[in-house]
Amino acid sequence: MKTVTQNRVAEIVLSSVKSYQDPFNEVQVKAVFTEPNGNEKTVFGFWSGGNVWRIRYSSAQTGLHTYITTSSDPKNEALNEQTGTIEVTAYEGDNPLYKHGALRSSANKTHLEHVDGTPFFWLADTWWMSLTKRLAWPDDFQLLVNDRVKKGFTVVQLVAGLFPDMNPLDQRGANEAGLAWNDDFTRINPAYFDKADEKIGHLVESGLVPCIVGCWGYYLDYAGKEAITKHWDYLLARYGAYNVFWCMAGEALMPFYLSEAHHDPDKNAVYIEQIRQEWTELTRSIKSKDPFQRPITIHPTNYGHKMVDDPALLDLDMLQTGHSGFQDFDNTYEMIKTAVESKPRLPVINSEVCYEGLGATSFEDIQRYLFWSCVLSGACGHTYGANGIWQVNSKQQIYGASPHGGTWGNTTWEEAYQFKGSLHVGIGKKILDKYNWWEFEPHQEWIDHPGRKQVKPFAAGIAGQIRVIFLPFLGGCSWSGVKINGIEDGVKYEAFHIDPITGEEFELGEVTPEGSSWMSPKPRVFQDWILVLKRRA
Repeated sequence: MKTVTQNRVAEIVLSSVKSYQDPFNEVQVKAVFTEPNGNEKTVFGFWSGGNVWRIRYSSAQTGLHTYITTSSDPKNEALNEQTGTIEVTAYEGDNPLYKHGALRSSANKTHLEHVDGTPFFWLADTWWMSLTKRLAWPDDFQLLVNDRVKKGFTVVQLVAGLFPDMNPLDQRGANEAGLAWNDDFTRINPAYFDKADEKIGHLVESGLVPCIVGCWGYYLDYAGKEAITKHWDYLLARYGAYNVFWCMAGEALMPFYLSEAHHDPDKNAVYIEQIRQEWTELTRSIKSKDPFQRPITIHPTNYGHKMVDDPALLDLDMLQTGHSGFQDFDNTYEMIKTAVESKPRLPVINSEVCYEGLGATSFEDIQRYLFWSCVLSGACGHTYGANGIWQVNSKQQIYGASPHGGTWGNTTWEEAYQFKGSLHVGIGKKILDKYNWWEFEPHQEWIDHPGRKQVKPFAAGIAGQIRVIFLPFLGGCSWSGVKINGIEDGVKYEAFHIDPITGEEFELGEVTPEGSSWMSPKPRVFQDWILVLKRRA
């Protein structure tokens, strides 16, 4: 009997005496688990190399879980009718992924939460190519994990072997065990994923949720639907027992950079129509197969809900709103607003915007603005990214040129992880964690200040309880007080400024409105500020 604590992974290993010419394609194994409450759950296994298959299982239910295995080769006794018991015991530690359990959309679809109802604030970092050997295990990977945990991140976005910004089967996508697939996409390389296991397992053990992007979108066209379906079935079997998010594809509808469909509008339209249908079918398939029902999303060229024909298949609406610094501020705000107001309603995340340092721009002031403008406009968190980390430029190997011949930059991840923007967005999360941020609604009408050009203040909160207002320096909000409208009759607020760079608070005293309006004091330093009005006890 195996013993494991709640929500941790237990593994069943099946070793076959019989050999197969093509075990990845010839043999499929699964186990039916019976939970303590009598419910049954069918969990597929994965080929682990040689004559070995593995089945991974986890559960929040304490007690005895029994299983029995079957396979597509009924004559192989080692793979069929293997039985056993897994005892799941109570988890008593502080890791929120084990303590609070699996993740899902909230009932009102405004935010994410654990199955026990604990709200989950998405603060992601973008490590697209982190499963390659350029981010070495264990020292380099663990250094980056420790830094992000300390800063308050909760999610890491990474790609499962079929990466962006390179030709398929480019050796820059290899880890210590080679590439994820063979040359003609007929067989997966399980040794590649053995190495990936070390990193993904460490993320979960550190309290970070892996958002596993199956592949970049153009692989569905290049490798074909059959291969990508098998790729996703393999990921589902290998990582479904972990507390993960599934992201079906990156830039799902974008053709390969050098393809005719990328440059010819007519061919592009045909390509998009076909590939959207295929991603819809594949998303529906994975959703139906997943015994653990991990939340599903898809990384877009614009709106995630436009990457599939049926947005109801998604649990999270990802956006990509641009990489041009302040020039994308208005577009970002409008896209967040559109997504939040879309039907069916989904939790919204800006999953790619203005990587810090990209083009030697978009540093910490831009990162603060994007974080606060998104979360106060209705997003349920935010994704940060840094140039040098997403492609993993290492001191030993700079990533180099993209297929189109250009280079995104040579800043190394060792330099980029210390950019101040990652610290400042983490401080932003810690500020919001003091309040019931999951109940916040946007309230731009509370602010009487026009801002400047693309840059403006943002407000959100809970009417009659809490108001959180971002005052950007570039929007002219540090030169004088800001008029706050709509102060409710009979509600007494106390106000304070919070420094979004340090998290330090400065009391402003009781709010004494004239009528229903109040003019806040001028901030003490010319910089960004957070103004908070909190109802007095």
